[in-house]
Amino acid sequence: MPANQDRLIIGRQPLIEAIKSGKAIDKILFQINVEGENIAVIRQLAREKNIPIQVVPNEKLSSLSRANHQGVMAFVARVAYMDLQDVIDQVVADGLSPLFLMLDGITDVRNIGGIARTAVCTGAQAIIIPDKGVGALNEEAMKSSAGALESIHICRVNSLLKAVDTLHLNGIQVYTSGMKAEKLVAELPMKEPCCIIMGDEGKGVQPYLAKAADQFFKIPMAGNFDSYNVSVATGIILYEALKQRM
Repeated sequence: MPANQDRLIIGRQPLIEAIKSGKAIDKILFQINVEGENIAVIRQLAREKNIPIQVVPNEKLSSLSRANHQGVMAFVARVAYMDLQDVIDQVVADGLSPLFLMLDGITDVRNIGGIARTAVCTGAQAIIIPDKGVGALNEEAMKSSAGALESIHICRVNSLLKAVDTLHLNGIQVYTSGMKAEKLVAELPMKEPCCIIMGDEGKGVQPYLAKAADQFFKIPMAGNFDSYNVSVATGIILYEALKQRM
């Protein structure tokens, strides 16, 4: 499917200027073996702004645009990514108790859109995503979220584990589900500042990340079926948080 041309940044200098001006970038595409002028500068800026870089063949770039791309293109983000600490400070300054979500390995953009919609409806203030390994916040995600992705803070980080450290330093507890957990979701103290980690339906939350959580919980199920869809599970958890906070 052809890229939406008004979302493309083509060429090296235009990309550098866009990043320096504060424009939110979804990801950068580098042609295989690209080198030369300004490539090191772009790599450095991408590191500083947590912008993913994807290496692709020249045919991929040429399929997106016939313009002289110099081996470099980028997609403008549909949402403005925020710094996690800035969001925490803003939420606390507004007199609110932080209620955040962290998405680990969720690649289905329809699920991400549905999660964002539920998050806004239940009063969550932010969604934390990694710079790699999560579905793109593209047009389909936007449509699935019914505009919610533009109504909630999105924090893109280069390490979810470091993000957990930041949450802990700010007194925010981190919870995640576990099949062998004894505590039910309704028993979590969700009036308190907290962040819920939601993982991929197949693999779940990565073990190293789960290990950093403060409490494990489970969602009760009437039968012996496999599990809830991740978007539905998020809705159940956040509705419980809303009930407690009301």
